[in-house]
Amino acid sequence: MMSRARPTDTDDAILDRIAGGDHGAYAVLLHRYRDRVMNLCYRMLAQREDAEEAASDAFLRAFRALPRFENRARFSTWLYRITHNVCLSRLAKRKREPAFLQLDDEADVVHADDDAAGSLENAELTVRIDAALSSMRPEYAEILTLFYREDQGYDEIALITNLPLGTVKNRLHRARRELQRRIFEDRSFQKSSKAEHA
Repeated sequence: MMSRARPTDTDDAILDRIAGGDHGAYAVLLHRYRDRVMNLCYRMLAQREDAEEAASDAFLRAFRALPRFENRARFSTWLYRITHNVCLSRLAKRKREPAFLQLDDEADVVHADDDAAGSLENAELTVRIDAALSSMRPEYAEILTLFYREDQGYDEIALITNLPLGTVKNRLHRARRELQRRIFEDRSFQKSSKAEHA
């Protein structure tokens, strides 16, 4: 009898189990990526109910398409690509631009080594990052989320968003600068930062 998939199994190991007929193993992947997919949907769609439906749709589509998954990209990249397409379809139906809401409390969108962010230990800075992302263009918020929170590389983001590699690099560069401008342009933040380092 085949042993059950475990939360500690790699994505590839779980995919092998599914390919071998253990479709219940998909629940492990669903649990592993549920919050990440939901967060991405929420940032693109800006409505909780719509994001929940899109996340469910993305997982269902991914499950149905698993037989065609060829391991040419990481499973996460492939899943985010499906999620991206599901959200774009929903936005097209709305026929209007989405307005991003604030990120979830536990979001760690910018790493400590990023010039615009500094240390995520600083609660005030985290709040400012959330506020800045909530008002950024959808494509900027998405690319920052994929690069920093989901650890997707340039090539993987290009696959997910169906953009040329040069466009991905250019957009990420602009998004970083925009995030930096929004965070550090605030005079009250500049004053508090100077006071801390005095």
